[in-house]
Amino acid sequence: MDPVDVLRVLGNKYNAEILEATHAPKSAQELSEELDIPIATSYRRIEELSEHDLLKLEGKELSDEGRRTKVYRRQVDEISVQFGVDETTIETTERTEAKNALVDVWSDLRSEG
Repeated sequence: MDPVDVLRVLGNKYNAEILEATHAPKSAQELSEELDIPIATSYRRIEELSEHDLLKLEGKELSDEGRRTKVYRRQVDEISVQFGVDETTIETTERTEAKNALVDVWSDLRSEG
């Protein structure tokens, strides 16, 4: 990942909020409603974050209307930027499958209760 590109992407309006919200899989529509952003913007930001490997397509879920909807989850839990004299470096802590599974179980338990 190019550090300057990642910083630029993170600086775009709504991107940080989308990454925060996608600890569990969310559709573009869910993000639009939850974050109060236009649906077209939601799709554009999802595409941008996905292109930079910060968000990934998790799969498809059945929506309330009975349609298959793509859902996305963030790929990273932490981003560290270090500014040096000659270069800027970036380190990411990627989410593990185990953490994703725990979030899914916890979400399921909360929605049943």
